[in-house]
Amino acid sequence: MIQAAMERFESWDGIEIAYQEWGAPADSLPVLLHHGFVANANANWVATGVVDALLAAGHRVIAPDARGHGASEKPHDPGRYGEQRMARDLAALLEVVGESEIDLVGYSMGAVVALLFASEHRCVRRLVVGGVGSGVIECGGVDRRAVPNEAIIEALSAEHGANVEVPQAAAFRALADALGADREALVAQASAIFRGEIALDRIAARTLVLAGEADPLAIRPEVLSGAIPGARLRMLAGDHVGTLVDPAFTQSIVEFLT
Repeated sequence: MIQAAMERFESWDGIEIAYQEWGAPADSLPVLLHHGFVANANANWVATGVVDALLAAGHRVIAPDARGHGASEKPHDPGRYGEQRMARDLAALLEVVGESEIDLVGYSMGAVVALLFASEHRCVRRLVVGGVGSGVIECGGVDRRAVPNEAIIEALSAEHGANVEVPQAAAFRALADALGADREALVAQASAIFRGEIALDRIAARTLVLAGEADPLAIRPEVLSGAIPGARLRMLAGDHVGTLVDPAFTQSIVEFLT
């Protein structure tokens, strides 16, 4: 892995966003990667080998840490959060790096951010979203049926992670503890998650939907792919976490974008 310096910029509402960039500007468009809830760019994209694979295929890669996550600023006010604000952070990032067109990849929370961005901006040439399914349409964002949002907030707020009883919520807490995340900032984001309608029919980018066969947060992904003009669907092995480390996940992204 080529080490990337952590860069920072002030976003549209004054929040400082950290990002990493690999590869030199070239003829190919940069690939922008947006991670999921609790995680950060290193956890979702570097540790899983996605960045290395994209670099080996000749891509330039840009990966921000979402507000409240990783090395980015972490306010505790829910009013500073939500996937719509994160989508605006992507627009601000593109201005900073001087790019007018990108390929965009998002996972889970990052997939909702990517869908929002691609529905509002024509600068996305190719779009890959994973870890989401029919919940984008039926719940207005991340699927809250398998893991109630209240359970996630309770898990992140608990004094001891070992006391969390809901398995999926416990997994979010365990990841937060493993990454040394700011749990109060994560609670603020969990309190402000997007619950609206995304204009999927306005997405002009060539789109690939990736979903794990055992992922409770990505059930019935064909509902999502069917709502995006011309989108393709590929099913993978694994649950919400397992899908990320399935070699087919990385392979699918690289093949679609190369």
